[in-house]
Amino acid sequence: MARTRLVAGNWKMHGSLAANRALLEALLAGLSGLGGVECAVCVPYPYLGQAQERLRGTPLAWGAQNLSEHLEGAYTGEVSVAMLKDFGCRYAVVGHSERRQLYRESDAQVAAKFVAAVTHGVTPILCVGETLEEREAGRTEEVVARQLDAVVNKDEFSRAVLAYEPVWAIGTGRTATPEQAQAVHAFLRRKLPSGTPILYGGSVKPQNAAAIFAMPDVDGGLIGGASLVAGDFLAIARAAAKKG
Repeated sequence: MARTRLVAGNWKMHGSLAANRALLEALLAGLSGLGGVECAVCVPYPYLGQAQERLRGTPLAWGAQNLSEHLEGAYTGEVSVAMLKDFGCRYAVVGHSERRQLYRESDAQVAAKFVAAVTHGVTPILCVGETLEEREAGRTEEVVARQLDAVVNKDEFSRAVLAYEPVWAIGTGRTATPEQAQAVHAFLRRKLPSGTPILYGGSVKPQNAAAIFAMPDVDGGLIGGASLVAGDFLAIARAAAKKG
């Protein structure tokens, strides 16, 4: 079965109503007529309404950067999957390294968020990845397997996306070589249903996107900083569309 090619932008804590409007308009203009790849933007919670209003009926999907593992209740400041569905979210990023590191999200909590999303019709983009210390210690496969295996029912990945994001390459300007990315993607592929897309994330830029996406087990990218620049994001999307 052919796997979906996906390029998803993670805006992180950036944006304003005016800046978002300009960025979305530029993306929609540039994506017109582009086939062979799905594109999405994962925006901060306050801008989900803006994304829904502007992107409804367009080829550009939208989603959130996080969600609660709880469906409702006394969880001040949290956002449930039902709320995301109210705003038309197709995707939700789950377990990003910044959530794991800065907010101490455990593998079990990340797995619970994954289940909440997939069970209620939002496609989770589950992030896994190792630190530089773990890579240098030869523990990459051990770490990503542990993070992945926290999701007990692998059949649920038929309705999900996986993203390999080496922590040492996120926002640092360092990037895994295409061969390094491919090695980890191939390892993860053996643990998943054959149709599950696996994205690469970690300082993907227009200059390196084509080489990374050329790897057989890389199905697109989860894009950070470059997703805030329309020309860069569009160039990356075009690179994914050209994958043979």
